[in-house]
Amino acid sequence: MTMKPKILFIDNAHAALIEDLSSAGFQCDYFPDYTLKDYEDVIASYVGVIIRSKIRMDQQMIDKAVNLKFIGRVGAGMESIDVAYAESKGIACLNSPEGNRDAVGEHAVGMLLCMFNKLNIADSQMRAGIRDREANRGIEIKGKTIGIIGYGNMGSAFAQRLQGFEANVIAYDKYKKDFGNEYVQEVSLDEVFASADVLSIHLPLNDECRYMIDEAFIAQFQKNFFLINTARGGVVKTDALVEALKQDKILGACLDVIEYENFSFEGIETGDLPPAYHYLIHAENVLLSPHVAGWTHESKYKLARVLADKIKERYCK
Repeated sequence: MTMKPKILFIDNAHAALIEDLSSAGFQCDYFPDYTLKDYEDVIASYVGVIIRSKIRMDQQMIDKAVNLKFIGRVGAGMESIDVAYAESKGIACLNSPEGNRDAVGEHAVGMLLCMFNKLNIADSQMRAGIRDREANRGIEIKGKTIGIIGYGNMGSAFAQRLQGFEANVIAYDKYKKDFGNEYVQEVSLDEVFASADVLSIHLPLNDECRYMIDEAFIAQFQKNFFLINTARGGVVKTDALVEALKQDKILGACLDVIEYENFSFEGIETGDLPPAYHYLIHAENVLLSPHVAGWTHESKYKLARVLADKIKERYCK
């Protein structure tokens, strides 16, 4: 009897992913109680690995995966995979940003609306018996210039959802050209610095983008502005952000991600957290959510289906 090619699920995923791949002829194995050593011991027998952020697919792990054909990331970010090394070994690296771009676009709009209208502050005050209408007077998105850096799946989804607000939406992407459309105007980075009232970050976390938003970057903005980060915490240097908040150079920050998250995104790194972190959690002009911008009930299913389709298209012809 011919053995089915095996896929190792290191992280859990929507049942649709296992169902789709099993129907396509794969044996799908998931061992939720396995340690890193357990995965190292068994990975040699698998042609595929499905991960989120439980372990790193680094050179050591890839070298043990002698039969591996692909690594599938349920999500967008690929920082947990040594992509260059995997591809040098003939291993395809697949992800599924199309699956949660809608969720991220909506979340970014939701955070911006909450920030502009002080909804989190007003809600807390009302529950405490404080009814202060003037202090909670909001501002409108209409007429504002919203700058997007990184115009991939997430940046474009955000731009699309801003269309009805009659804002001026501009975007810069170092690696893309001629993407301007009815939702966005393609501009240079200098134009973002010159015009943006709001900056929304949609970048991966890699050596080029780590701490890209630092003191020097922030200083180049001609206006005081609001910052939205639904990408990765390490793209923004928190000390620089806090200093800019103190000086009102950044008027408010919407942060779904912060650099102090642990590797799996499930918590904050233990130990003595720096003063910048404590400033963020106490500042009224900072809106925080726990890395859930792309984490909807719908996106969990869509992430699975997108990744399954990519795997089947490549390996099931």
